[in-house]
Amino acid sequence: MTTRILIADDQDDVRGGYRIILDAQPDMRVVGEAADGATAVELARRLRPDVVLADIRMPRMDGLEVTRLLAGPGVPDPLRVVVVTTFDLDEYVHTALRDGACGFLLKRSGPALLVEGVRAAAAGDALISPSITTRLLRRFAPPVPRADDERLTGREAEVATLVARGRTNAEIAAELSITSGTAKTHVANVQHKLGVRNRVEIAAWAWQTGRLRP
Repeated sequence: MTTRILIADDQDDVRGGYRIILDAQPDMRVVGEAADGATAVELARRLRPDVVLADIRMPRMDGLEVTRLLAGPGVPDPLRVVVVTTFDLDEYVHTALRDGACGFLLKRSGPALLVEGVRAAAAGDALISPSITTRLLRRFAPPVPRADDERLTGREAEVATLVARGRTNAEIAAELSITSGTAKTHVANVQHKLGVRNRVEIAAWAWQTGRLRP
């Protein structure tokens, strides 16, 4: 199935860059663009895309308000919103996630993480830029001395650590000299064995067990 995407960003070149990246994916299609928050909300309600990519600082209405109106508590038929921004501020992260965002990515994270963030959102999952995840975990979950987890094989533990460092499946495959399909299978096995729902929770496990350091 094709994931339909709406891009909301006040910079023409940013929207154009996202469109090139996303339309190049065989399972994605950009169905609309908005240069301000109010237009983004209007288009999203009319087009009902699978995923909305929203910048934070936009004219007329910022991306946090866009997120609240489209995905926040009390919205009867919420959309999946991924915030993509330059601004790496805890206040923005907390507000976006509290108001229903299913992802928070930094623009400097690169195209691979953007694509993976859209796929995660479309699947009902969540993806947060690794640098943000590590900072938040450092504040709320002090690491314990590393111990081997008998639930994972040695290779699965390697994959889990790479996931926590923000590697995509393709990057994990290249680093470990395995196929992308094998990397994807390992990630799924890690989630199942650890009883976690997504890559963010894998990162939490890696931090709490001392496998990931700032």
